[in-house]
Amino acid sequence: MTTPHSSPLTNDARTPDTYVDVHETFGVRSHFRVPAFSEPDEFVPEIDPAYRFDSEVTLALLAGFARDRRVLVQGMHGTGKSTHIEQVAARLNWPCVRINLDGHLSRLDLIGHDSIVLEEGQQVTRFTEGILPWALQRPMALVLDEYDAGRPDVMFVIQRLLERNGHLTLLEQNRVIKPHNGFRLFGTSNTVGLGNLNGLYHGTHQLNHAQLDRWNIVASLSSLSQEAETAVVTAQVPQMAGRPEQLAQMVQLARLTRAAFQAGDLSTVMSPRTVISWAENLELFGDVSTAFRLSFLGKCDEAEYPVIEELYQRCFDAELAIPHQSSPAGHGPTLVPRTA
Repeated sequence: MTTPHSSPLTNDARTPDTYVDVHETFGVRSHFRVPAFSEPDEFVPEIDPAYRFDSEVTLALLAGFARDRRVLVQGMHGTGKSTHIEQVAARLNWPCVRINLDGHLSRLDLIGHDSIVLEEGQQVTRFTEGILPWALQRPMALVLDEYDAGRPDVMFVIQRLLERNGHLTLLEQNRVIKPHNGFRLFGTSNTVGLGNLNGLYHGTHQLNHAQLDRWNIVASLSSLSQEAETAVVTAQVPQMAGRPEQLAQMVQLARLTRAAFQAGDLSTVMSPRTVISWAENLELFGDVSTAFRLSFLGKCDEAEYPVIEELYQRCFDAELAIPHQSSPAGHGPTLVPRTA
């Protein structure tokens, strides 16, 4: 015997019951009102009071919440795509759950599966809902992380949901689920659906353009201005506020590595996340060059060290001691200062 099983958290009757002032809450101007919940629940992310919003991406996400638009945020790693969605949801008190579309996530994980349980001494086959039916019946912002890394069979499960008010058909139960009025769908990706063209994002796939076309809004968070990136690092590592000149040099070096990557001189790029790690390691080790080597240089090809040395010297007006060659067996790396 097969019986349906629903979580007690499904079919939530809550709906947005208030509105927020977009300019006061997010620091951006908008002509539309954004609904919100007056009280948070256990699925609402915590607010980061120091978080800095990108105005264009914020407007795109607010359109998703206010008008039920499907919004895909694309950008390089470390720019805070998922965090951006979470922080918008946090200020709206909107429940939010993230799913990572890695290669091991299957259709059964999304839709649900039959499982055998013991009830009153009898074995019963019970259908357990997956994350999609669970989220679809609740006021929930569902975030599909690494959208361009999803398996094809998983992607086609999602396709119908990308339509406005797209229903989900559970073939296992002969049931069609209508989305809750508070259900919202977002996605993040490193590429724009063309696959791993630059070698940075191994494991990503070319996306079906019929599916990509279903996203109502595609916002880009690929680059931050120097001022914005400095503010982001300062917010995450407050100690850097007392080192404004050094932080400016660090951000400048990061931007130069990105320019070198675009020019084909480097195969590794320094993301904002790496700059934050560099700043954190600087507090730990007390030396900017040591922190740089341990945060970024170790990820780079040795053949690219001269380029990195030149960029470092340009920003810090100092030589960078880096390992130019492998050490003899049984010994650690030897740091060889660059000679004039």
